[in-house]
Order: sequence, then C-alpha cells, then structure tokens
Amino acid sequence: MRVAVVGLGFMGLTHLKAWQQIQDIEIAAIVSADPRVLEGDVSHIQGNLDTGSTPADITNVPRLADPMEAIRMEGLDAVDICLPTSMHAPVTVAAFEHGLHALVEKPMAMDGDECRRMIEAARTAGRTLMCAQVLRFFPAYTALISAVLGGELGPVRHALFRRRCAAPKWSAWLSKKDVSGGGVFDLLIHDIDMALVLFGAPESVSATGHEDLEKGLDILDASLHYHGGLNVEITGGWHLPSAYPFSMEYTVVGEHGAMEFSSANPETPRFYGPGADRRPEMPEKDGYLAEIEYFVECVRSGAEPRRCSPESSAQAVALARLLDVARTEKGKLIPCQL
Repeated sequence: MRVAVVGLGFMGLTHLKAWQQIQDIEIAAIVSADPRVLEGDVSHIQGNLDTGSTPADITNVPRLADPMEAIRMEGLDAVDICLPTSMHAPVTVAAFEHGLHALVEKPMAMDGDECRRMIEAARTAGRTLMCAQVLRFFPAYTALISAVLGGELGPVRHALFRRRCAAPKWSAWLSKKDVSGGGVFDLLIHDIDMALVLFGAPESVSATGHEDLEKGLDILDASLHYHGGLNVEITGGWHLPSAYPFSMEYTVVGEHGAMEFSSANPETPRFYGPGADRRPEMPEKDGYLAEIEYFVECVRSGAEPRRCSPESSAQAVALARLLDVARTEKGKLIPCQL
C-alpha cells in the first residue's frame, strides 16, 4: 500500500512515525510548505504531546510542496491529510476524484456542509474516508467506551471532560479562525466527539467562555443537556502563549461505578465502585498507531470504518460549531439538531 502524508507539521510527523511501523506500507511522498522539511530536516517540529522519541527518517522519501502533485502520483493508494483544517475538504475531494482513499486529521472539516461534500465524494468514488479522531483509539478512552457502552458503570449520572494547553507557538495557522476554526474548535473536538460516542446527540446545549485569539485565549465551558437529566460538561481551551502544560482528563460517574483519568496522573485511568479501586483492562498499543492500522485494515478489506465513521466525525464538527454559537449566547439554552 503506497501512501502520501500530506502536511508534515506536528500531527503529520506523528502519523508518519506510525505509518513507518506498519508492515507492507510504502511512504510514497510527504508534502510540506516548510523549506526545512523539504530539505529533509524534521528536528524542529513541535507539538503539545510527547509522541515518543522514535526518529522519523525521510531521507529517501520524495518531498513535495504541492498537495496536488502528490495526489496525481502514479500508483498511489491513499493520502493521510494533516493540513490546516480549511484545506481538508478541497484536498480530500480532489483525492477521491483521483481514486484514492483518505485519512483526514481532526477536525474533519470547517463545517457540516464541507463534511457532507467529503462524504458524498467518497461514496461516489467508492473509496474509504475516515477522520482521525484518535481518542477513540487511546487506551484510556477505549477503556471508558467499553465501561460506558458495556454497562459496567450503570446509568451515567455525571460526565466531565477537560482539555487545556498553552496557545500553540509551533503553528501560526492555528490562531487564524478562518483556517483552523479557532482553538476551542481544534482542541475540544476530541472531547465533543467522545461525548457523542458515549451518549449520542444532546437535546440542547449551553455554553460560556471567552475568545481572543490574538492574546492566545480561547476558553469554553459547555453543557450538553440530555433527556432524563444527564448534563455532560466539556471545558478547556487555550490558556495564553505561556508554559501552561497540556492536560486532558475525564470523570464519568454511573450508578454502579465511576471512572477517572488525568494525563498528569500515571496511576489513571481508574475504576471505582463498591469495594473496587482498580485500573481497567486496556490495550497497550499507541493510539495513533492503532487508528492508522484500523484505517489500513478498512482499506484493504473494503469494510466501512464503523469504529470511526465519517458521518459521526461530521456530527462532532456540527456540535462543535453549535457550541461556538452557544458561547456567544452566554449560557442561554440552545436546541441541538445535528
């Protein structure tokens, strides 16, 4: 299987390291607008997560500046699109028009209309489309999915998801809302997607917060309101261009048990219940590797990516956009129709 990684910033490099661990994969090209990457140097690429010290060797990989040049390559099978979010839809649609499969970094696109265009193009081409919602493959979150959907926690009565970091210094495009969608959109799409996986679409939403991207502030405190009284809280964002550490966490409490996770606490996740305090069973595989292996499996077998369908990723984009609107309403209850 011949793959082009289109966009080689922090996430593109993270994906590249995973691709290089998979058997019978050839990296046919990488695409970057960064002159240092085009010269073969990736040592300066940074991000908000430690994805390991495994080096990425691009010495013998063709390096291109134009995504379309990669898409037009002879004998290419798939593209992994890690470009700025505003480029996801046009480049993905072009890939399908050239008969390629596509893995697209989150958020899937800038809005619901772009997502629908991508899904329709995939169907027309008969090719696989998957959005890289990596939390669905992170061990700490796969354990939560299993516990909630498997009924181990019982009826859920409380859920909180939190994700925070400094305003990123490594990618100038992230602070441009017309390119990235904004800090909250790019960052909290993870937790919005996880809430949809676990609980489905809410009946209504409300939110408060503050946005000033020039100052590196983009903060959301959102509530997803469900039939039966469950409120799911999603909070976090950018906390100034500073040394503020990245963190992600959740607390989910049901009638039979509770689960807690914090990236700052290596003893988590933990399951708590009557007479219970233990670590849940979890896969040991890196989440990025697991998601890309799953995409490869779907491409090779022709199966739909049901574990991470494009329709569900499009729903996460729609809900994230609704929460952005709800924040401007300063806590007013907004009906949710995704």
